[in-house]
Formats: sequence, structure tokens, C-alpha cells
Amino acid sequence: MLNYKLKIGLLPIRRYIKEPPKRIGIFQSDYAVENKQNVIKYIKDNYSDCDTEFIDIDWLNEEGLLYFDSDCDKVAEYFKQEKIDALFIINCNFGQENCAGLVAKQLNVPTLLWGPRDRNFTNDWRYTDTQCGLFAMSKQLKRNNVKFTYIENCDIDNPVFDEGLKRFFGVACMVKNFKNLRVLQVGARIKPFKSIMYNELELCEKFGIDIVSFNVEEAIIELKEIYANEQEQLEKDLVDLKKKFNVGDCTDEDLKKVLAIAMYYERLAKQNDCNIISGECWTGIKLCWDVFPCLAMSLLADKDIYVTCEWDIHMTVTNVLLLSATRGKGKPIQGEFTCRHPENDNAELLWHCGPFPVSCKAEGEHPCLYSCKPSFRIKDGTYTIARFQAERGKYYLLGGEIKTCKGPKTFGTYMWAEFKDLPKVERKLVEGPYIHHMTEVYGEYDSYLREFTKYIDEIEYDDINN
Repeated sequence: MLNYKLKIGLLPIRRYIKEPPKRIGIFQSDYAVENKQNVIKYIKDNYSDCDTEFIDIDWLNEEGLLYFDSDCDKVAEYFKQEKIDALFIINCNFGQENCAGLVAKQLNVPTLLWGPRDRNFTNDWRYTDTQCGLFAMSKQLKRNNVKFTYIENCDIDNPVFDEGLKRFFGVACMVKNFKNLRVLQVGARIKPFKSIMYNELELCEKFGIDIVSFNVEEAIIELKEIYANEQEQLEKDLVDLKKKFNVGDCTDEDLKKVLAIAMYYERLAKQNDCNIISGECWTGIKLCWDVFPCLAMSLLADKDIYVTCEWDIHMTVTNVLLLSATRGKGKPIQGEFTCRHPENDNAELLWHCGPFPVSCKAEGEHPCLYSCKPSFRIKDGTYTIARFQAERGKYYLLGGEIKTCKGPKTFGTYMWAEFKDLPKVERKLVEGPYIHHMTEVYGEYDSYLREFTKYIDEIEYDDINN
């Protein structure tokens, strides 16, 4: 499964100027120590949780601050031993730009640069000049080829800091899961479905993405065994299912067959240590098992096990990125461009035949099943829309934000979404590399997508509205 836990290395740095017994005035260490103590305490008190751990350097010296070049290797080695996922450089006064570069270049992890706003002006003296030091540090990071994120020089209780730090955590999680991605693929692309073609070798060589394939015949053998041996559990699951959906004329036998698919996918993912599944949809499974798997996908999504529709590996990667941006709190849906709104020229039906998690349904919706496929509209609000795509060896990440709007009721799982300029988006899809399959997640994460591509050389961000 995907890993949303983060271990963040905290690296507070101050300026060192030798002036025994103790420097007085600008860059006086007392003020840097005070900044460090306030910032570290605030971060640990407000952002530590079961998924977020902070690793400090209080062991290094009495101040818990880095200021000697000679300590940089020691600090970098410590962070390596702690297996940090990201580095947060906290500039506590003007700082030592060389220390920032020397440590960060050894770690090769997403790096955040920030320092608290200079507020202490006493008796015509300044003591920190933190902002000035940030300019110097940024250049040293760039010269050492360190990719980094920046939060503007601000107070720690400023909303800008909160938004920036949470965004950085999301981006660090995206990078972590993308670099350790293992996809379970069940079934193969059917003959006429050319749009979802992908290059498995290239994904492995460029990004280290591992595709683990199972054919439909293997799946059917397992499904028969589950159906024969797990009737007691399937009956319990059937009772729960009928509490969530109006099952209409779907038979208990068919519903239990779908529940067997859900059980099979869950077992297979765990057995093969895979993060996400790309599933066979409407050919082999239906022909050999006589039910569609859409309902199984919907149910599994609410158990945080995600199955991508129609063997679409690129959409599978997109799902992972949006899941990671939300650190597992969001539920990606797979709404594809389907048809334009009959009246609103900038609105589009984002639809699929039933895989959306039922927990995402709109208020007042009563989910029902047709041919064992869910049907309901999802909740209103702002969504992030994205698509990871390749064309001729180049990789792109399309991103943007949309808002739901009113539209005709239809079957399947869906939303009506309004764009700034839908004809322009339509042309972008037709003339560009992207196919009509999209992933959406509730909330505003477009800036996360843009920042993520900073850390992956081979992927270019593309604004859906440009």
C-alpha cells in the first residue's frame, strides 16, 4: 500500500562570526537561538501527528544549531541514518549558506527553505537579517544542484507558512510514493482500446515504476476458489452492501460474485506488495465471471485500496500522485471527459461507469445499482483535476482546478464540472498528448502538482487552463 508517513529533518542554521568571548549586536547568537527554539517548538507542537515525525539536531551542540562547515558531514550522515524523507532548512539569522548547501546536496530529498521574519529592532540595532541570508542560501542550494521549495520570509503564525508547510509535506509524500511505485496490473489492453497505450520499459528505466502483471485466467481461478470457500464472509459483506445501495434487480449471486472480485483484488495487492491496482474492466472479467467489477472498485476505494479503470497505467500513476498530495485523506475519482453540458458552454460531464467511492456521493443522493454498477452524483465543491501522460518519450503532468455545477441527471458515477474555457481545454486534449481519462480529487492541490514536477526531471507540468 502507499506510505503517507513522513520523517522530516529539521536543520536550523545561524551565522558564525568569531569574536571572543561572545559577539554582541548584529548576528548575536542569542537571537538566533531564540528563533530556533520558538520555531522548532511551534512546528513540533502544531504539525506532529501519527504520520509526521520531526528529526532535530539538538544533539550537535548546546544550541542545537548548525554553523560550522566541519559539522556538515556529521549532520548529513545523521539524517541519512534516520532515513528522512525531506529536509527543512530553517534560517535563524543570516545563516551559513555553505552549510545549507553542503548538507542538502548529500541527502537528495525534497528540501524546504524558510526563515522567520525579522522583527527585532532594538536601540537602532538589527540582530538577525534572516531575509538577506535566505537570498544567499538559495544561491548555494542552486549551485549544488539541490531542488528546493521556498516559503516566503514570514512570521510562523502567518497562514502563508501553514499553507506552504502543508503543501511541502504533500509534495514530499508524492515524491516518496512515486519513487517507490509498484503497480499491480490485472488483464491486458483489449484490441480496440489504443488510447491507453504506455511504455512499461520506459516507466521502469526513467522512474523506477514496477508493473506486476496477472492475466485474467489466473484471476478467474482465484475468483472461483474465493466464491466456493468464502461464502460466510461474502454473505456478511452482502448485508453491508445492501445498506449502502439500492440493489434493484441485481441478484444475490451476482452481487456476491462482485464481492469476490473485491476480496480477490485486496488479497492480490497484499500478496504482491503493490501500492495500487490497474484493473480489467468490461471484457475478460465480464465474459468469464459474468459480472462487471465496477462495484468492487467503488467498495475497495472506501477501504483505501484503489483500482484504476480500463488498464490505464498513466491514470494509475495520476491516482497515486493525488492520493499522496492529500496524504491519503482524499479519495481520487476517475471522471473522464464524456460530453459537453447541453446548456452551459464551459461545463463538461466527468463520468465513469461506477468506480467512484460511495463515500464521495452528493448530499441527498441515493446510490443504486444497475447491472451491478453503481450510479450516483458526487458531492459539490472544488476539485483538482490531473492526468499523467507520455508522448514520444516525454512525460507531462496536466493539472488544474474545477468547480462542480448543475447538470442533467444521468447513470453511472459522475459530476458536472465547469472550466474557465472548455473549448480551449477540449482543443488541448485533442491536439496535445492527453487522452480523455482524468483523475479528480476534492480540494485544491494544483500547486502541489506544479511543485512536484520540480523534483522529477523527466516530467513537465502543464496547466489545463493555458
